[in-house]
Amino acid sequence: MQKKINIQNKKARFEYEILDKYTAGIQLTGTEIKSIRQSKARITESFCEFNDRGELFVVNMYIEEYAFGNHYNHKPKSERRLLLNKRELKKLEKEVEAKGSTIVPLRLFINENGWAKLDIALAKGKKTHDKRQTIKDRDNKRDLARIKKSFN
Repeated sequence: MQKKINIQNKKARFEYEILDKYTAGIQLTGTEIKSIRQSKARITESFCEFNDRGELFVVNMYIEEYAFGNHYNHKPKSERRLLLNKRELKKLEKEVEAKGSTIVPLRLFINENGWAKLDIALAKGKKTHDKRQTIKDRDNKRDLARIKKSFN
C-alpha cells in the first residue's frame, strides 16, 4: 500500500490571488520520481515560465537527490517540463503576456495511476492590504473554531 503524496505550496495562496487552475503532468527521470514518492520535494519558491518554443517549464522546484542513486542521479534544481494540451498552453501564454500575471505551482501529488502531477494556477500578485485582510480572516476563523469547540 503506497502512502499518499501531497506536497503543497501554502505560501502561494497567501502571496497571490488565484484566477484559474490547471493540472499538469511533469516530465521526470527515474530517480526524480523515486524521491517524490519519498516526499523529498519542495515547491515553495518555484514558478512556471514559457521558453521560446512555447513549452511550459517549472523553475526552482527542488527534488532531493535519490539516496540510493549512483552516477545516474538527477540535479536537485533543474527545470522540468510540464505536460499540458496545446490549447491550454496557448491560453496560458496569452494570459501571462497580456495581463502581467504569473503561473505558480500549488500542489505536487501522485495520482491513482502512479503519475506525478502538479496543480498550477494562473495568479496575480496581492497587494499588502489584501494580505492583511487574509491574515485577519484567518485569525477570525481560528477564533470562531475555538469558541465552537469550547461550547461542545
